[in-house]
Amino acid sequence: MSKVGQIFFRANSRHGLWTIPLLVAVCCCVGLAASTADFASRQNVLNLFAQAAPLILVSIGQMIVILVKGLDLSVGSVVSLTTGILSLNAPVYVTAPAAMLTAAVVGLLNGVAVTRFRVHPIIATLSIMGIAQGAAMFVRPSAGGTVASEIVALVSGQLFGIYMPVVWTIAAVLTGWKIVHASRFGLHLFAVGGGETAGTFGIAEHRNVLAAYVLSSCFAAAAGIFLAGRIASGDPNIGTQYAVDSITAVALGGTQLAGGIGSLHGTLIGCALLALIANGMNLLNVSAFIQTIVKGAILLLVIALQPRKNIGL
Repeated sequence: MSKVGQIFFRANSRHGLWTIPLLVAVCCCVGLAASTADFASRQNVLNLFAQAAPLILVSIGQMIVILVKGLDLSVGSVVSLTTGILSLNAPVYVTAPAAMLTAAVVGLLNGVAVTRFRVHPIIATLSIMGIAQGAAMFVRPSAGGTVASEIVALVSGQLFGIYMPVVWTIAAVLTGWKIVHASRFGLHLFAVGGGETAGTFGIAEHRNVLAAYVLSSCFAAAAGIFLAGRIASGDPNIGTQYAVDSITAVALGGTQLAGGIGSLHGTLIGCALLALIANGMNLLNVSAFIQTIVKGAILLLVIALQPRKNIGL
């Protein structure tokens, strides 16, 4: 680990270093506003919120798992499976609870594999990802179906004059803040991930890890509900990007993949930066293939700079 990397990611507190990504995000805003006339338009700002809202939801859940030294590669499949369930020909009071319950089961399976059977988080969630993706393809083999009008209404339109994507973002932030920074459970997440002797302080480590994985899947399902309402149909591949994007956003925001250090505001900054980069490249007509390469390079760079003693998370 180079000295430059250590300086870049040195954390003075458990919140991690998030100021540099914030400055980069501000510079992106200034640069895009100066180079493209459409960036500061009302429609583009709304598009930014619509693009960022599901990423924020998935990333909050991903951050919760990473705080306890975990990783959840199944979130994208949960997003896709949720849209498929919601597009079935059934009342919303059946499909919505079924989608959330299914997500909770996926999270429970991840947690049991990691805590009970001691499977590495990458292998455990990769395996469950395959199962969930297979289920998504079974429920909705190709994009289509119709989502209930109640779900569509939750995403489109306004609430008290506030556009719904903004409402979803605010709700996600408030919920995430309560869980991570304003609850005893949040303190336990940092204690478990920080390598402290959790048992000495009466913290049930396995139970908290299990809860973290369940929450991650539930946040992914919420993102799936948002996307299903936005496209008004189901899509078994719509969540493909969210596993890598959520990990990138969390790491960009200063959360260390070794666990125990991170913050919600850092994760939000990471999500905003990724959304700005994607939006800017779209406005500049950059190829989707190049965008994928850029995101992969960002993830590799951020993780390479994070301080760790051994190869791994």
